[in-house]
Amino acid sequence: MDKFIIHGGRKLKGTVEIGGSKNAALPILMATLLTDEPCIINRVPDLRDIRTTIKILQELGKKVEYDAGTLTVKAGRKLKTEVPYDLVKQMRASFWVAGPLLARFKKAVIPLPGGCAIGVRPVDIHLKGFEKMGAKVLVQNGNVILKTRKLNPAKIILSFPSVGATQNLMMCACLVKGRTVLENVAREPEVSDLIKALKSMGAEITQDAKGRIIIEGKSELGGMEHTVAADRIQTGTYIIAGAVTRGDVTVKDCIPEDNEILLDYLKEAGFDLQVGEDWIRIKPKCKKIKPVNIKTAPFPGFATDLQAPFMTLMCLCGGQSEISEDIFENRFMHAPELVRMGANITIERNTAKITGVKNFSPAVVMSSDLRGGAALVLAGLCAKGVSEVERIYHIDRGYEHFEDNLTKLGAKIKRVNPVTQ
Repeated sequence: MDKFIIHGGRKLKGTVEIGGSKNAALPILMATLLTDEPCIINRVPDLRDIRTTIKILQELGKKVEYDAGTLTVKAGRKLKTEVPYDLVKQMRASFWVAGPLLARFKKAVIPLPGGCAIGVRPVDIHLKGFEKMGAKVLVQNGNVILKTRKLNPAKIILSFPSVGATQNLMMCACLVKGRTVLENVAREPEVSDLIKALKSMGAEITQDAKGRIIIEGKSELGGMEHTVAADRIQTGTYIIAGAVTRGDVTVKDCIPEDNEILLDYLKEAGFDLQVGEDWIRIKPKCKKIKPVNIKTAPFPGFATDLQAPFMTLMCLCGGQSEISEDIFENRFMHAPELVRMGANITIERNTAKITGVKNFSPAVVMSSDLRGGAALVLAGLCAKGVSEVERIYHIDRGYEHFEDNLTKLGAKIKRVNPVTQ
């Protein structure tokens, strides 16, 4: 099992280019199930979750080619309506095949999904929406079974602005004749990118002044060519990496407004930020990092996926700060590992109380999830000495060429596999 060995204590300096968003690319790839026409998707990151998605599409019957960031999906054999558990267990986003399959074939069998161990994250919001559209839902032997004779347009009010449910129901509604209205929807940039992709396939989707998504369903959709938007979580992570090492880092080919609240908090913490149309530069402004209290929330609030990296930064602040996690339970699993590296963190229900320390100490730590793993790498970059981060397959799910990009910025980080050494 691969791990990172990090020789910390170096200030990062230089420029890193941001690739396509994993969280945007995944549902767009699933949307290719809505058509038999060829689909070309550019700027697709080379990540473990992308490779899993390719296997899912191939298993279902699609012909997929992936070369230099461009993914082409064409019709292959007759599409299946059931996904094997061995693929679904690797990635929670695999449940997004439900909407397209249900819309086209009026049935789907999807094992309950896996992914990072950061809480239950139930799919009940998806299922209640499908039921509103006329689907019968049965959970049996670990599978979600969806079937119906006919789907009908509906007004669906989400109980929580779930990104996954918004995207899944939206894809399904594109092939349900009539007007479907989704309320209390997610407003994340990844939702907007999916809307652009679906519209390029011929879908008729609008958003009104109240933020509702209105879909005028069609009998069929065509192919698409779409370029995936920049990854705002990678953008934020590299900016925070510059902050924790007190370096001078410029992030290029990004969308600064997607990380506006993060940039505001970094300024509050005492960092100097310069922002252009598609780039952000961060460098230290003062000797001490100021404590900042944050609370995760749906977009445009503070992204839950940046909570763990930001905790690493707050561990080095000159005072006390608090981080409240209001999106997922169990998303402080990285905190005990940061404590192993010298951090002073106490957890009370959904709030982490952090007292800043002078520096991290090198240690051997273990990733429990994607973003928590990135947070541990950032801590290792600060700790003077040699740290090891194990189970980095979690990190590979969401960061393309992570160690290569950090090395270009001056980090001393190496991927090793103890079995092959």
